[in-house]
Amino acid sequence: MSTPTTPKVGFVSLGCPKALVDSERILTQLRMEGYEVVPTYQDADVVVVNTCGFIDSAKAESLEVIGEAIAENGKVIVTGCMGVEEGSIREVHPSVLSVSGPQQYEQVLNAVHEVVPPSTEHNPLIDLVPPQGVKLTPRHYAYLKISEGCNHSCSFCIIPSMRGKLVSRPVGEVLSEAERLVKAGVKELLVISQDTSAYGVDMKYKTDFWNGQPVKTRMTELCEALSSMGVWVRLHYVYPYPHVDELIPLMAAGKILPYLDIPFQHASPKVLKAMKRPAFEDKTLARIKKWREICPELTIRSTFIVGFPGETEEDFQYLLDWLTEAQLDRVGCFQYSPVDGAPANLLDNPVPDDVKQDRWDRFMAHQQAISTARLQLKVGKEMEVLIDEVDDQGAVARCYADAPEIDGSVFIETTAVKPGDKVRVRIVDADEYDMWAELI
Repeated sequence: MSTPTTPKVGFVSLGCPKALVDSERILTQLRMEGYEVVPTYQDADVVVVNTCGFIDSAKAESLEVIGEAIAENGKVIVTGCMGVEEGSIREVHPSVLSVSGPQQYEQVLNAVHEVVPPSTEHNPLIDLVPPQGVKLTPRHYAYLKISEGCNHSCSFCIIPSMRGKLVSRPVGEVLSEAERLVKAGVKELLVISQDTSAYGVDMKYKTDFWNGQPVKTRMTELCEALSSMGVWVRLHYVYPYPHVDELIPLMAAGKILPYLDIPFQHASPKVLKAMKRPAFEDKTLARIKKWREICPELTIRSTFIVGFPGETEEDFQYLLDWLTEAQLDRVGCFQYSPVDGAPANLLDNPVPDDVKQDRWDRFMAHQQAISTARLQLKVGKEMEVLIDEVDDQGAVARCYADAPEIDGSVFIETTAVKPGDKVRVRIVDADEYDMWAELI
């Protein structure tokens, strides 16, 4: 129950799932201190904007949202990835109250306390926060962040300068959080980080304890332990280091979802070298083939960049041929855009915008044909799906091959289900990205 003295905070979260987890942590702490989180600028005593600073368009959106919050509310605290560029934020919006970078939770909370102190009437024993914390995702799935930062120095990326070097969370802490989420009704855990395959490298794969059992701080052991919780486990941002091969048998055995999100970014050895990409070599196609022999259901999603400085028509053609060979299931593509502070800005032979656009169009058409053909292979098959939403038109679900908000959907003509249900269906039709199914 709201009293007149309950302090109220508005919150805007921009950017990727990793930023969303940061937002959830800040909100959980504010709720524990008795703050009420409100959905409008007008009702808030102060507004926190968690920014994205990955590419120029994301920075522009962040600045726009900060401006909107200032116009509508006046009291604005800025945090997140763009917060590392305090000067450029204050140049446009000098009236912001505080600017901090990603994971600087304490600074955000201190800034909120200064503007609107916690309520003196707050009783933490009565004002309950759910044990899983405040989630910004639907209650049936949640992001599980296992580490921060990244040890790579890809020439197009400034994430290490924003989020720092790799810092893994202790595996016992990660598994305890996962357990709380599952107890709260989560049916799917999405494992995220900047580099999931590198989990534990910084700790030398130290052994930790969970439920009295020793568990190594390492990706394979983490997945083994998560698989005991009886929910879907989906891996994101997996670089194809050699030990990724250990995950495929777990997928084949149904322990974790047969789904790998691997950011390949390109296929031409020359371009990959210019990008300074880690762990990529000519054997990638052979490994994909081997993975599919062990686990035929495996879905691979990836992202690529076209128009990287120095990319020739020959490099681009190499990429298209590689895609034909690789037969990836889900693919996103970006046109290269310079990011302030990225070494790639200094490379010679920038690709003209019209050529970038042409390559992007050709890439998307090429991959669309592959995705369409691969989805057709699922028609007639039976599978388990997770229901995301239901309205009077029917249900929208996802199968193991679909991560929320980035992959396709499975549409079912039924209203006899509810969000969070797992049901068996038969696939009856498919197009480039989505499938249609009937309940079994």
